[in-house]
Order: sequence, then structure tokens, then C-alpha cells
Amino acid sequence: MIEKLNRDATCCFTGHRRVPDGDLPALTAEIDILLRRLCERGVKNFICGGAVGFDTVAACRVAVAAKNDPGIRLILFLPCRDQTVMWKRARDVALYQRLKGLASDVFYVADFYRDGIMLERNRQMADASSLCVAYYDGRGAGGTAYTVRYAVKRGLEVVNLFDKIH
Repeated sequence: MIEKLNRDATCCFTGHRRVPDGDLPALTAEIDILLRRLCERGVKNFICGGAVGFDTVAACRVAVAAKNDPGIRLILFLPCRDQTVMWKRARDVALYQRLKGLASDVFYVADFYRDGIMLERNRQMADASSLCVAYYDGRGAGGTAYTVRYAVKRGLEVVNLFDKIH
């Protein structure tokens, strides 16, 4: 199914695991505006990686938008089936499970966690997309920084919502 995704109609999300409460109202508003604009351009497939933080915020907004537009597809690219095994908060796991149930498609890179699996998932998300929406403060060398750099290298359009709200 991954191969069948039309890259021109597909967008992926990447961002920090911590989103300050103060950023949430502006961030959700910007995601909603962007989703409407992208749908007008024919983008209907939205890939999220399933992590706590920005991934979850974006996936929730896509799920809300899909209620009003059945053509919108929430697609989860998850690193492994045991992704939540080390998560500490039950509410994060519950929301993760709910989003899996709302998703049009769920893909797993592997059954179990292994070194490098998160970066592999991030590459697959970018490789399937023509656009990358980020929540990236420009600092650090983690998964978000890697994914933004990889998306730029692959020629994706990158929209950084962090810059829009700060």
C-alpha cells in the first residue's frame, strides 16, 4: 500500500515530542488552516509517526478534518508494534490506540524495536510524501532535525509551523 500512495497528494508531519501548553492553541489553529489549504491543492493523505507530542497533535487534527471530508486519510507510519511499551502515561497510550482505530491505514517498519528504527520510519514517511509539515525549533540533533534535513535533501516542500507561531 505504501507504494500506491500518490506522493503529490501526500504530506507527512514531524515535530518535537514536547509541545508547550502555550503553543497548543496557535499550533492547532495553524494545522487546521494548513489542512484546508492542502486539501484545496489536492493533498488528502496525511502521514503521522505516532509519537507523543506534535505527531499526536497533528494526527488528532487530521482525524477531526476527516470527519468533515471523507476523502482525507490519516495514515500512521509506526516504527514497531511495541512502540508504546516504554511509555509512562496511560493517557498517551490510550490516545495512540484511539488514533490507530481512526487511521485509514497503519504501517509498521518492524514488529519490535531495534536501533535505527525511528530514523527508518522517518525516512519512509518523507519518501512517501511531497510535503513535510514540521514543528521544529531549529535546535538539536534528534529525529525531527534529521527528518527535516532529509526532507529538504529529498526535495520536499517543508512548512515549519514553529516559525509561524513564534
